[in-house]
Amino acid sequence: QAYLSYNNIAALTHLARKPGWDITKTLDNVKIWTHEEGAVLSFKVEMLVKVPSQVAFSLLSDFSLRQCWDRHFLTCKVLQAVSEEEKIYHVTSAPMTGHQPRDFVILVSQRQPCRPQEPFTVAVRSVTLEAVPPSPEFCRSEILCAGFQIHSNSSSSCTVCYFHQVTSGVMPYLAANLTGSSKSIEDTALECIKFLE
Repeated sequence: QAYLSYNNIAALTHLARKPGWDITKTLDNVKIWTHEEGAVLSFKVEMLVKVPSQVAFSLLSDFSLRQCWDRHFLTCKVLQAVSEEEKIYHVTSAPMTGHQPRDFVILVSQRQPCRPQEPFTVAVRSVTLEAVPPSPEFCRSEILCAGFQIHSNSSSSCTVCYFHQVTSGVMPYLAANLTGSSKSIEDTALECIKFLE
């Protein structure tokens, strides 16, 4: 478990530091970036939020609040509190047209910064839990690497960066978006800002 948690944080940190991110869209408080490497597509959503970084961190690290702002989350319940900083959740998502509803078993690891210039981190990856085998009503999907980095800008504002490495399981939700015919990433980002503020 310690290895999985360390890996979860390390994978997100590594993704965030990769060179070669291309900006695809800029709004007032939201920027969307993409990164392609072979068959792997990653995206980053950067949001400027008028709350202290500690507040954003405590709200974003509690995934049971995710349904308040992310309409892709239908249900989200804690399966296991591994430690103060790690929880395993079971998430179900609404069906897309022509697709079965999906579910995920995810490990959420949270870390406070060790040094002032470091971000708060909330890392997410799929895990296997024998207690929650795949069920016929859902298509079990996988999250390779996702999560938030929260950088403090001042005592009352921060930059929240959401990262997601896209697998084919999440692709139906994003395909329409990245081609510009849907605004779900932007809409979700704006909902997230509204929720945090």
